[in-house]
Amino acid sequence: MNPAGGLVPSPRTIEVESRESFDRLVSAGAVAMRGWHAQSLDLRGRTAALEKLDVEGAIFLGCTFDQDVEEGLRRRGALLFPKLEGVPFDPYRAGLYTPRELYAGLERSPYEELPDALVYHWSIRPGQRHRLDATLASALHDHAIGDALDEFMRSDLRAGQTAVGVMGGHAARRGTPEFIQAAELGRHLARTGRLVATGGGPGAMEAANLGAYLSRIPDAEFEDVLAGFDNVPGFRPSVSAWAREAAAVVERYPDGTPSLGIPTWFYGHEPPNYFATHIAKYFANSIREAILLELCDGGVIFLPGAAGTVQEIFQDACENYYSAREAVTPMVLVGRRHWEQELPAWPMLQKLATGRPMADRIFLVDSVAEALAVLGG
Repeated sequence: MNPAGGLVPSPRTIEVESRESFDRLVSAGAVAMRGWHAQSLDLRGRTAALEKLDVEGAIFLGCTFDQDVEEGLRRRGALLFPKLEGVPFDPYRAGLYTPRELYAGLERSPYEELPDALVYHWSIRPGQRHRLDATLASALHDHAIGDALDEFMRSDLRAGQTAVGVMGGHAARRGTPEFIQAAELGRHLARTGRLVATGGGPGAMEAANLGAYLSRIPDAEFEDVLAGFDNVPGFRPSVSAWAREAAAVVERYPDGTPSLGIPTWFYGHEPPNYFATHIAKYFANSIREAILLELCDGGVIFLPGAAGTVQEIFQDACENYYSAREAVTPMVLVGRRHWEQELPAWPMLQKLATGRPMADRIFLVDSVAEALAVLGG
């Protein structure tokens, strides 16, 4: 309580994600660090500044300090989360992943030795899901990724953009009509000012991110890329060869349009694609699924897929089923035969929607062009 009897307002959270941002705050005359969250910073050489600051209420996540500094910070009221040993990732990371980070060393090493694969193999060690240190590291990591994703969605990079989800299976192979259709969809969405968001994996997801990434190049050049992009049709048997072909395209076009991929190490057999410029990779698939659908405020387009895509359809349907009319977002299923006969999700979706606000926001179409027309594009 304050002296007047009212509640003391909570301090504003300040994410301190680099040494430079720490230095700027200090130079600007900061006195107290209450509400500061310092993530994975090397603060060696900053002892004098820390001694002048009131550190009560500050949180330091996996930071490095000069010798004998940590105990003084704790004594003065700061909360310190230590670095976790034996963990092949930064649980306190301040930003989203990039393809180059997850595939670091791709040019000289097989995928099995790269960061993405090493993290997955760490996650499936026998008994790992029951170890306190492992579950704590995974939870802290997913929290950090969620925080970074929120920051990205509020950033100037996507100011004024709606996010449209493109969901689909990993089976679509490069060079096939299904892959080309998904690539054209991602390209058109990006060219009409939408942020393309996918599950971040191969197949239709890779195609949509590829189309978005290359949305600024001329049509003829885009068609040439697609025509020559099937030397390695899929990620089996070699993720390394599959990723290297994608990396070569990115190297040729280094300034592609940003798009988002939200994959998971839960599906470790599906590597992340190289065309999503911003990757929010989670350990917990349930969290990943919910966040992916939640941020698609411009609707979701469901291309043909299998179990994962069916799960996404009905998770999205559940959200829309219980939402107020103004919160319902469009659901567009592409492929009548697939969604009516092969995996008949459409009849059940129609039945669920009957009499609900979502009834006029679900669509079944046969082509990407029809899907775009439904979304006003």
